[in-house]
Amino acid sequence: MLVKDCMTRHPAMISPQAPAAEAQEIMSENKVRHLPVVGNGKKLVGLITRECLAMKPDTLGSLNVWEISRYLSNLTVKDVMLKLSEVHTIEANRTVERAARTLADYKIGCLPVLENGFVVGILSEVDLLRSYQEMLGLPTEGVRVTMRMPEKSKKKETGFARLITAVSDQDWGIMGIGSYPAPRRPGFWDVVLKIPNVTSAEVQEVLIQVEEQEIVDIRDVV
Repeated sequence: MLVKDCMTRHPAMISPQAPAAEAQEIMSENKVRHLPVVGNGKKLVGLITRECLAMKPDTLGSLNVWEISRYLSNLTVKDVMLKLSEVHTIEANRTVERAARTLADYKIGCLPVLENGFVVGILSEVDLLRSYQEMLGLPTEGVRVTMRMPEKSKKKETGFARLITAVSDQDWGIMGIGSYPAPRRPGFWDVVLKIPNVTSAEVQEVLIQVEEQEIVDIRDVV
């Protein structure tokens, strides 16, 4: 899956000259935590986050209620936004795993999606979580099974090929699939399959016979 497949298209945006209070209103009305700041033609110039709109304790403590009100009313988006040099972005044709890596590495909550410097979407943590759910077939009822297999098989046919053959021989469909290194088992991989229109007993009866593999988890997902 690519970024363009799961990003939020046509996100709410704001001008750097707009009042900061307006940014807060837009974020509240649209139930979003990030707001791209754009210039002419939707060219990205910065980013507003909830943290940008929070007053610093040292500023708050030195002002009375009237001064706070006046201070806030004079702030513009440009005064509080993250500058372009501080914003991490991504292109629409990059992979979702690359986007997830960027979010995790920099501990940030979103990535404006750009084409030639112009905003075409925004990718948030929620968008990524939704995409991973779809890749593993969560919206569809069925059996979720995790198979553990060695990275290198002693057989001519690979472990993954044997697993898929076992499933296809039953004329079962696969609604979702994923794999990752087995926790605390060097040299092994766990493969997760989502199989619809079967029972867990049927799946277990078939897959328990796959050579060099074991079922480490099996459950009905509704």
